[in-house]
Amino acid sequence: MKVEDIKAFVPSKDFAASIAFYEEIGFHSQSVSNELVLFENGDCYFFLQNFYDEMLASNFMLQICVSDIDAAYAKCEASSYKTKISGIKKESWGKVFYLWGPAGELLHMTELSD
Repeated sequence: MKVEDIKAFVPSKDFAASIAFYEEIGFHSQSVSNELVLFENGDCYFFLQNFYDEMLASNFMLQICVSDIDAAYAKCEASSYKTKISGIKKESWGKVFYLWGPAGELLHMTELSD
């Protein structure tokens, strides 16, 4: 088996708020159906689904690797739809901050060291 692509299906509690959140932090949206939106930034894609399960949403995580963590932090901190945001933390492998979306999903915003 040769895998050519993988896309996660992100849950949403309030579909419109989640669409606005991901657009605010820099993703471009394309409606697939009334229940599904495809988001894109560069060569990276994921689906947002109009589906909510508290257990799934509170345990859902994505790592999003960025080239400039300070610029990403400024954009994400300004989001009116975020639930919570941590400060930037330096790790042995790079820098990271944590961003919680409207459904409680956790985004690991990461700048990897060279």
